Amino acid sequence: MIKSISLVNLAVMLALAAGSAATHADPGSGALAVVMTNDPVANQVLVFDTRTGTLLQTLATNGKGGVSGNSRGVRQLDGERVAVVNYGSSSVSVFKRNGSVLALEQIVATSSAPVSIDFGNHHMYVAGTTTVDSFALRNDDIWQDGTAPLLLVGGTTPPAGSTAQVGVLDKSTLLVTLKTDPTPGTVDLVALRNGAVVNATPNVVSAPAGSLTPFGFSVYPDGSALITLAHSNQDGLFRNGAFAAVVSSGSGASAPCWSTRVGKYVFTANAASGTISRVVATGSNVFIDGGVAATLAGGPTDLDARNGVLGALDKQAGVSHLSLLGYNAFGELTPGVDINLGVTTANGVAILGAPHSAE
Repeated sequence: MIKSISLVNLAVMLALAAGSAATHADPGSGALAVVMTNDPVANQVLVFDTRTGTLLQTLATNGKGGVSGNSRGVRQLDGERVAVVNYGSSSVSVFKRNGSVLALEQIVATSSAPVSIDFGNHHMYVAGTTTVDSFALRNDDIWQDGTAPLLLVGGTTPPAGSTAQVGVLDKSTLLVTLKTDPTPGTVDLVALRNGAVVNATPNVVSAPAGSLTPFGFSVYPDGSALITLAHSNQDGLFRNGAFAAVVSSGSGASAPCWSTRVGKYVFTANAASGTISRVVATGSNVFIDGGVAATLAGGPTDLDARNGVLGALDKQAGVSHLSLLGYNAFGELTPGVDINLGVTTANGVAILGAPHSAE
C-alpha cells in the first residue's frame, strides 16, 4: 500500500512538472508574426516563424490595401484568429489559424474605409474613416450588429486620415482616437450594449490643451488607457472619460505613435527618433521607465507584443522591415530577428502566441 501511494505521488509530481515546463516554454516558441503588405491593388498577409524569421505563408486578403497614419490595421484574437483591414475595398478579411498556417475564414463589409481593429466582448470592432462598426463573433460566423458615427470636438465629421485606433475600454465602452492637427485632436467614447455598438452620438473628448495628435493607446485591466500624443511628444493617462495626467515622452522619444502593453509596461514606437520606449501608468500618473528601451534601424510604423516576442515594423531606405525582439518580465528588450519584407507598403503586425498557451 505504501509503495502504491508513492507511485501515485510520483505520477502527480511528474504531471505538475510537465505542466510547469509547458507554461514556461521558450519565448516565441510556436509563435507567429503576421504582417499586412497593405498593397493598394492586391493586399496580402505574410506569416513568419518568430524564432527563425522564416516566411511560412503568403495569403491574399482578396481586397485592396492603402491605409496610412493608423494603428492596429492587423489584430489577433487568442492566437487563433487574425483580422486585417482592406482600406481600398471597405472590407475586413478574417483568417483562422491551423497550427502554423492561416486560412481565409470570411470577408465582411464595413460602413466606411476601415483603419483599425480590436476584439472584445465576443465582438470584432472596426474603426473606419467616419464610422465605427461592431461584428458579433458566434462560433464560425461573423456578422455586423451595430454602427455609429465618429465625430470631432465641435460635432463635425472627421476628414480622411484622422482615425488612428479603436480599442475596448470595458463591456460598455469603445475608445477611438482622432488626429486633427493643428487642433489638439479628439477621443471618441462609443457606447456598447451587449457588446454591440449603439447607433448614437459618441461622447466627444478633446485632447488636453497644449497637446497634439492622440494616436496609439493601450488599455489596462482597470479600464484606464495610456494614449500617445504623437506630435507634442507626450503620453497621456485617460481615465473615467478624461485625461488624468500628461507627461513628456522624454529624451530619445520623438513622435510616440504606436503602443502595445505587456503586463504593467506599455511600449511605444517613436516615429521620428526610430526608438521604442517603456512606459508605466498608475491610477493618476505616467512614468517613463525607459526613454530608449531599444533602437530600430528605421522609422517604426507599428508595434505588437505577445508570448515573449515584440514585433516592430519599420522602414529602412524606403523598404519595410520587421524586427522581432525578445522581452522579459522586467520589460527589458533584447535583439532578435530582422526581416526584410521585400515591400514598401507594409502596415500592421500581430504576434500570435503558441496555440492554447496563456497569453
